[in-house]
Amino acid sequence: MDDDNKGSRSIRVLDVIEAICQLDRPATIADVVAGSGLPKATVHRLCNLLAEEGYIRRDVENRGFEIGARFARLAMKSLGNAGARAERHAILESLVHDIGETCNLAMPDATSMIYLDRVESEWPLRIQLPVGSRVPLHCTASGKLFLSSLGPARRKKLLQKMPLDRRSANTIVDIEELESHIQQIAKDDVGTDDEEFIPGMVAVAVPVRDGSGRLIATLASHGPVVRMSLDRALTWVPRLKRAAQELSATLS
Repeated sequence: MDDDNKGSRSIRVLDVIEAICQLDRPATIADVVAGSGLPKATVHRLCNLLAEEGYIRRDVENRGFEIGARFARLAMKSLGNAGARAERHAILESLVHDIGETCNLAMPDATSMIYLDRVESEWPLRIQLPVGSRVPLHCTASGKLFLSSLGPARRKKLLQKMPLDRRSANTIVDIEELESHIQQIAKDDVGTDDEEFIPGMVAVAVPVRDGSGRLIATLASHGPVVRMSLDRALTWVPRLKRAAQELSATLS
């Protein structure tokens, strides 16, 4: 195959991945054809190849494709490049300076949120969750905010399949109660954690969106209840949202 054909095939592969990334649900072959403009036979072939290599995967009901672990790792590595990471870290440092509590940037990865960056408060009493930590979706401010961004049908299927482990006395493990709570988060556009993940810790989270308005990451702040209440943490939401807009520019 000559260089031109190799380049053309590489672009087609990227077109397929982009078409899958644009949806907030598993992409069918028809979706990928519409999003990429490629022939159906080409889409079939490329999707099967990408699935074999781990860049995409079949969804749990085998009705479409979603981003796979290999591409997710590649995306997270690209977000960690030195220039962009320095800018994001500076935004977090300014935010922590203003509100005085630890802040983190996280993105969804399967049934968890993974911390991309984090700046600690200067208080000696703080909860350590370093960069690279994975936290569950159902009982964290960032995780529930991500769940609120999903379509109701997709969210319901996910909640039915993932373990709703009780992490504290306040963890919501009933699906119907959790769904009602998530619907309120969707209306408020703010995720909350009222000692649901770790006893003695509260947190709030706001979305970081791409140019199309889709949630691509979350910005959160947390601290111990001996120093702050959830009501107090909610007063920081306007400042968190301003920082989230700045972060959006570095991630889009």
